[in-house]
Amino acid sequence: MALTAFLVMRMQLQSSLDDSLLNRAQRAASYTALSAITAQDVPSWMLGAADVRVIFITAERDYRTADDFPAFQLGKPELLVASGETPSSVRTLTADNGERFRVAAVPAGSGQALVLAQPLAPQERVLEKLGSVMLVYGGLGVLAAAAVGWLVAANGLRPVRRLTSAVEKIAVTEDLTPLRVEGDDEIARLATAFNQMLLALGASRDRQRRLVADASHELRTPLTSVRTNLDLLRQAEGDPAFTAESRLELLDDVRAQMQEMSTLIGDLVVLARDEEPVPVIERVDLVEVVERALARVRRRAPRARFDVDLAPWTVMGSAADLERAVTNLLDNAAKWSSDDGTITVRLDSGILTVDDEGPGVAEADRPHVFDRFWRSTESRSMPGSGLGLAIVRHVVERHGGQVKVEEAPSGGARFALWLPAAPADLPESLAL
Repeated sequence: MALTAFLVMRMQLQSSLDDSLLNRAQRAASYTALSAITAQDVPSWMLGAADVRVIFITAERDYRTADDFPAFQLGKPELLVASGETPSSVRTLTADNGERFRVAAVPAGSGQALVLAQPLAPQERVLEKLGSVMLVYGGLGVLAAAAVGWLVAANGLRPVRRLTSAVEKIAVTEDLTPLRVEGDDEIARLATAFNQMLLALGASRDRQRRLVADASHELRTPLTSVRTNLDLLRQAEGDPAFTAESRLELLDDVRAQMQEMSTLIGDLVVLARDEEPVPVIERVDLVEVVERALARVRRRAPRARFDVDLAPWTVMGSAADLERAVTNLLDNAAKWSSDDGTITVRLDSGILTVDDEGPGVAEADRPHVFDRFWRSTESRSMPGSGLGLAIVRHVVERHGGQVKVEEAPSGGARFALWLPAAPADLPESLAL
């Protein structure tokens, strides 16, 4: 602003000086006596024009003046005015001693021009003072603006610094206590979002700790059994009362416990991928998935009877994960069904229902049947880790579906699983 004001003022002073010189030159040129006075060596200051030098110039470069001032060279612009080719000229000339003049030329009769030269020193002194004032106040203004800007920025960034310090403290101490939120600006929204992230992180950490604690608890039982059986085998070596049948029975028990541990570890690996996306999705025929799962369950439970009715349904997802989830549902139904009971399997419009004729699930237990390691009182004496149905819900939710449990018409348990249909415009497979 100071620079703009200085430039505007300089241009305005220059324009005013030019207008004044031209106006005075035109008025002076209209007096024919002025040329005679100049020829008689009467200086211009005697005529009341102490700040102006009067010069007459002809087209033949003939100069006449009664004023004493530093020599400077008039040139082509003034000669063109004297010859009548241009109506006037205004320009700045520098004398031999370095003094600068503003020179205006107008016609003054036939073949000559009147030239008025006014020193620029007074105007330059005014501009110098004005420039100094502008520079000082402009500099002060810049400093004041910088100080105000720094204060505003420091005050505005103070909540950011507090948030940064809190985050650094959380990173060091792992204390997930929510931050204090003040105001309703963007920083407050950021702190609120960070608190939500802390809550989600805390819940994830709690799930992880619970998973580790539950897994260690579930692994302790088969490990203790295996250790006990191995100690018995070692102590019975050389004992004539320890028959081959007893030895085979202990080995079978060890093998069963090892199989239970292998199953439990496999289930833990599946649940450990809780936050990972489905690695590869493709079009999956749900009928084929159910049929493969049925074949596996029939081999493991040859006495189980199945009543199957499957309608075509195509989904997008992982065939291996879906087969594992369906197999877990069928295994659960086979475990709870009686020897003469029938397991009813239906697939219609993407809803897979599995009904058994067992004791069913109590109303109070239904909200917990899909929790990890949860087992009802009746099932604690039966084999299993309590992860099968948790894996079912995990897989179904990752595929955008739903699963629930209710009472079957036969009085047993009904597990209903729904998966969305695959869009028709998607490719056959898609790697994520």
